This record gives sequence, C-alpha cells and structure tokens, in this order.
Amino acid sequence: MTPLPPVLRARRAALSVALCAALTAVLTACGEDPDAGTNGIAKLSAAEIETKARATADAATSVRLSGTLVSKGGTYKLNMRLKHDGGTGSVTSKDNTFELLRIGDALYLKADAGFWTHVDGEGDEKPGTSDSQAAGKLNDKYVKVPKGDPAYKQFRGFTDMDVLLEGLLGMQGDLSKGDRTQVGGVRTIKVMAGEGTGGTLDVSLEGKPYPLQFARAGGAGVLTLGDWDKDFALAAPSKDETVDYGQKLPKTSD
Repeated sequence: MTPLPPVLRARRAALSVALCAALTAVLTACGEDPDAGTNGIAKLSAAEIETKARATADAATSVRLSGTLVSKGGTYKLNMRLKHDGGTGSVTSKDNTFELLRIGDALYLKADAGFWTHVDGEGDEKPGTSDSQAAGKLNDKYVKVPKGDPAYKQFRGFTDMDVLLEGLLGMQGDLSKGDRTQVGGVRTIKVMAGEGTGGTLDVSLEGKPYPLQFARAGGAGVLTLGDWDKDFALAAPSKDETVDYGQKLPKTSD
C-alpha cells in the first residue's frame, strides 16, 4: 500500500479534527437547548403562553382536578374528574368528606351521617333525635340535591369544569416567565402573574400546552390538572342507592 504524502496526511488529519469539533459543537448545543424535544411554547412571551394554555383547556373535553382550594375562609381538598356535562369525585372540608356526582343538571351528594348532623358555629349544640334519625336515612346514600336548595349552586360549582377552569386560569396583572420545571414527570414552563394578583401556572412543554398545575396567589391553594381529554363514564346511581329528600336538604356546615 502506497503511503500518503506528508502534505495529504496533514490535510486529512486537519479535516478529521474539524469534523470532530463540528460534531462536538452540535451535540453540545443540543444538550444545552432547554427547548429541544418540546412543543416550543417556552420561546413565546408569558402572555402568549397563558393564552395558548387557556385555549387548550377550553378545547379539552375532560380533566382531573386535585389539590387544595381555599375559598371564603374554608379549605377544601378536591379530587374531581370533570367534563362539560358533569363530574364526579370527592371534596374534603375541615369537618367532613363528601362525594359529588353531577349528570347534566342532576346533582347528587353522598356523605356519612356525621356530615348531615354537623352543626356549624353553634358551640356544643348536639343534633336532636329527629336530626339523627334523618341523618341515619341519608348515611352513605346519594341524595339528589334540589335545584331550589341554597346548597345546590355551591355544590354544583365543584363539579363544573368550565366554572372551575375559568376561576383558576384567569390570571391578572403583568405576566412573566419563570423557571422550567416538572409536574408529574412532565416538563413545564412557569407563567407568573403580578404579586398577589393571580398566582403561578405551570404549562406543559410536552405535547399540547395543557395547564398542569396552578398555585393560587396568597397561599389560596395548589391544584394539579391532569388526565386531559381522557373520557370517563358518568352514570346515575341506582334507586336503592338514592334518597330523594324533597325540596330542601337538612342544614349542613357546607
């Protein structure tokens, strides 16, 4: 085999070094690019990211919402699956846990006897015999909440996907971009509203720009949003699981 002349050997060596340097630069650049493999929304402004997140949420058919919500002096732990025509899940308040199920306008509430006999803000007052008897009939049964009952609007709000998302995603004030982080193993970008006016929203950098977590301003709760667009069944409880109490529910603390 005829050896290459020194000049050609030098040129080949120089070419190899140049190619290796170029390849290293490409690989290094890819490794340093925080948006590599993402949906690219992190390159947008904070306002544009928030707009896309809201549009994606508005177009979604369903969502799971879980976490803590502080509202009107009360703290609630939510674990709800929601879609536009109803929802199901549980709500835990300071004193009780209850389940909610809504199909269209039909709203059902299920709780134990303690929920129905609890009297709020009235010292050591104990439920009377008739109260205990009524609570016993309602214990762990689905009670259809009458539309005319004062509790209907409040309980329905926990099952209304549109109402909850509108309240959560309505960020106010000047928006700014925060750190890239992760929620449930999914890469996200933070969008922050002005201090005290709207909280912090984590938007997915993978796939569709779904909102994945919202920390409300002033420590008013942190809610996680997942299972976007995953359908689930809603079915009315059977007759033997249901109690129709009438036009008005017993007074409860919630």
